Amino acid sequence: MMIEFYKMNGSGNDFILIDNRDGSLAVGDVVEFVKRVCERKVSVGADGLIVIEKSDKVDFRWRFFNADGSEGEMCGNGGRCAARFAFLNGIAGEKLSFETVAGIIDAEVRGDVVKLRLTDPRNLVMDDEIRIGDQTLFVHSINTGVPHVVHFVRDPDDFDVFNTGRAIRRHQHYQPAGTNANFATVLDMHTLRVRTYERGVEDETLACGTGSVAAALIAARKRLVESPVDVRVQGGETLRIHFTPTENGFEKVYLEGKAKVVYQGKLWDEAWK
Repeated sequence: MMIEFYKMNGSGNDFILIDNRDGSLAVGDVVEFVKRVCERKVSVGADGLIVIEKSDKVDFRWRFFNADGSEGEMCGNGGRCAARFAFLNGIAGEKLSFETVAGIIDAEVRGDVVKLRLTDPRNLVMDDEIRIGDQTLFVHSINTGVPHVVHFVRDPDDFDVFNTGRAIRRHQHYQPAGTNANFATVLDMHTLRVRTYERGVEDETLACGTGSVAAALIAARKRLVESPVDVRVQGGETLRIHFTPTENGFEKVYLEGKAKVVYQGKLWDEAWK
């Protein structure tokens, strides 16, 4: 069985996308399928896999899987790739909406740039303290479709993102779901530098859309930045975050950046069996 797919990336976050609107994707155990095809060096390799399905409400419904096979509520960079994939394949027009576990997401495609409106963030917690080994970290948290912790550091490029991120991701304070961990520095009133350890990938990624949004919103809450905020990610690209502050949080939150097609092809069953 041959499975048609696209390989895409959003600011260094890479994904496998499959159109399953006809329901023909028959791979048995979907978790094992995702884990195998997302494994680098032995298959396609990706941070995640996106399945496009029919929707009776909006243009399409997606299922988003992390590389470890877990199903995620939302992914900002994946969402931008899904929107451009839908436009390129005639599934939707330049302005579109799609269903996620986190809610309905609106998007606009302009060439290879996609602007995504996220669901309103929730569960904002400022100035929390957690213990990591013999250290006390001062952190903040917010759910921007998925849960994120933000910790401000002096220099993200000289910080142990992997080990500290893994410890925060699995910290008892954030169980049972766990969290993503972001390490941010404010460069000026409209610019951040952010590195992210992603739950589900279980490693640092070159970018995280919802994590970049989380860092921008937390920094705005601390009055360190104002909308729009450019976030420089580990892959070298810049994501732009737009938002409107409210008394208790934020609304009209947008994530904007490039979503690129790397290649398209057909998966042989040898790639996942």
